[in-house]
Amino acid sequence: MTSISYQLYCSRNFPPLEATLAMLAKIGYREVEGFGGLYADPADLAARLDAAGLSMTTGHFGWDMVSTDPKAAINVARTMGMSAVLVPAIKPEMRPTTAAGWARFGKDLAEAGKPIQDAGFDFGWHNHAFEFDAVDGSDLPLELIAAASDDLKLELDLGWVSVAGHDPVAWIRKYAGRIVAVHVKDIAPDGQCADEDGWADVGHGTIDWAPIKSAIDAAGITRMVIEHDNPNDHKRFASRSFAAVSAF
Repeated sequence: MTSISYQLYCSRNFPPLEATLAMLAKIGYREVEGFGGLYADPADLAARLDAAGLSMTTGHFGWDMVSTDPKAAINVARTMGMSAVLVPAIKPEMRPTTAAGWARFGKDLAEAGKPIQDAGFDFGWHNHAFEFDAVDGSDLPLELIAAASDDLKLELDLGWVSVAGHDPVAWIRKYAGRIVAVHVKDIAPDGQCADEDGWADVGHGTIDWAPIKSAIDAAGITRMVIEHDNPNDHKRFASRSFAAVSAF
């Protein structure tokens, strides 16, 4: 059984949080995914989620926190009852430009994750499109990161895989067994949704979801996280996307 979650980053421009949580629960969501801006008071956040009948099963954590204060990340994850701690990106100025640099970053990522894994959580990386920009000819940063350790998990963002010009099905198959969740997001037709950075509500864009869902099931992936980086109406996005993904 695959669960449906919602990345709360989608609603960052639509405060207050309580209203967002109530809206999501009314639509039918039972799980959400957190991000760094929400973790200032973990106990308070957990209480708000509980009041709305929601669980924060996974979370995005900044590289700075994970690499310098893993105890803080563990405290947040434990307070929320998360199963996975995921690093979503590093700043552009920190991104290596060589294969050796990305391989070294992968090793640093794996090392930083050890105390989090030792505390009982899955730990890994969430991709964007830049991990598919080849370095030194043909090496892909995502492969170099993943090669650093078999213990590193992945949250595969299928929208960014598609934006990068790759087939999500192929990458799901490639890392089957290591993917703890997928981000489900859709791409608007050319020229549409310019005010939403070219993203569409899931099921209302250009991505063909039928073969992707088959690959998700075959890989045993149990969590799909709905996301849109910049919706102009988060209620419309959340409701239409939940309906589409539920129908998958």
